[in-house]
Amino acid sequence: MEFIKPGTNIPFTKYRTTAMIASTVINVVVLLLLFVKGPNLGVDFAGGTVVQLKFQQKVAVPDIRRALETIGLGDSEIQDFGKEGENEYLVRFERTTGELGAVGDKIRGALAAQFGDNKAEIRRIESVGPKVGRELRERATWSVIAATIMMGIYIWFRFELRFGIGAVIALIHDVLITVGALILFNYEFDLTIIAALLTIVGFSVNDTVVICDRIRENMRKSKREGLEKVINTSINECLSRTIITTGTALMVLLALFILGGAVIRPFAFALLVGFITGVYSTIFIASPIILLWEKGKKKS
Repeated sequence: MEFIKPGTNIPFTKYRTTAMIASTVINVVVLLLLFVKGPNLGVDFAGGTVVQLKFQQKVAVPDIRRALETIGLGDSEIQDFGKEGENEYLVRFERTTGELGAVGDKIRGALAAQFGDNKAEIRRIESVGPKVGRELRERATWSVIAATIMMGIYIWFRFELRFGIGAVIALIHDVLITVGALILFNYEFDLTIIAALLTIVGFSVNDTVVICDRIRENMRKSKREGLEKVINTSINECLSRTIITTGTALMVLLALFILGGAVIRPFAFALLVGFITGVYSTIFIASPIILLWEKGKKKS
């Protein structure tokens, strides 16, 4: 199946300067967000205790907070969870405890005293110590960095150094854009988000490998053609494959995002943003860097 007719020649590299300036500005804004606002760390990374509650009727957040003040876990942060009207809330305590069963009984008793018996259901309790949270945060960060670098090294050895550098810069771009979108929409960063970022790195590099392989093949077949024309031809030849592969993945992710519920929604959102930016970066970041590298070598 081909969505793009054979012989189509969209001049992608013609827009490389505009695309790279726009991407640089967006990445700088994301870095500023990281340092000024910072990510909304989940219990996996920040430590503490998180409880997911579901009520039979609509309740007010101050009433929930008043009921939970008696159990001795310190200040609580309460927010709506799930779709509107489902009466689900996520409660985060600053303190941690190893006795989750006992904490669950205390919470159940406090809520029963405030709202009545069997009016609230505890769906989930998780507790992570601050030291464990810090270690998980550091390891998660290094795992994403290591995956990005290793993917670049793989493409370097498979193709050339310029291909590897282009891939690394494109992957950094994809991760930063996804992180920025998560911060902007106030999604929590937890181990599930790290899994999404690693998936994005793998998916994006797969698209980069396909296009780089076609560029290398066309360079051998058309030695008299300029590199810019070869890159454009290669991207156009892979365009149908890119649309089909990414499009089918996006349809599944969109279904997960809409129907998957509040627990899976941040994961699906991260992948939606990452897969779209992965296609963009392969075409407008990785490929133009190969061209810039070639022009730089000729000048020197």
